Amino acid sequence: MKIRASHILVKHQYEAEDILRALKSGKTFEELAQRYSQCPSARAGGDLGVFAEGRMDEVFEEAAFALKLNETTPQPVRTRFGYHIIRRTE
Repeated sequence: MKIRASHILVKHQYEAEDILRALKSGKTFEELAQRYSQCPSARAGGDLGVFAEGRMDEVFEEAAFALKLNETTPQPVRTRFGYHIIRRTE
């Protein structure tokens, strides 16, 4: 199975929680990714493209594959890279 997802990566949990609040207040995922994400994918609004199982960090992947289409993780997802807000786009 393959999915497409976007993410916003930050160093601290409080930053990720602030981003989740901004999403709930109407900011777009892409705008927040471009502004705050520390991943090179920020330039593309956080888009990571299409990927199959076994290609990403295990914790990240488990959270991403559990999402429904156009759903965003309700809580920050912690990996060895930092804290992610993940949205499944395909």
